[in-house]
Amino acid sequence: MRVEVDLTRCAGYGNCVEAAPEVFQMSDVADVADVILPEPGDELAESVHKAARVCPADAVVITE
Repeated sequence: MRVEVDLTRCAGYGNCVEAAPEVFQMSDVADVADVILPEPGDELAESVHKAARVCPADAVVITE
C-alpha cells in the first residue's frame, strides 16, 4: 500500500493524524498533513483506511 495526501485538497483538519499518527503528521510549514510513512505495513492498513474515510476533504489517497 502507498499513501499520499493530495495537497490541493487538504484543508488541515487533522483527522488523518488522529486516525493514523504513525503515518501522518501536521506540517510545520503549512496547515496541511504530511505523510511520514508513505508505505505503511499491513499492521497499519486499518488505521490508514480509517484516515481516508474520516478526511472531510477526501485528500488521503491510497494505492493498493
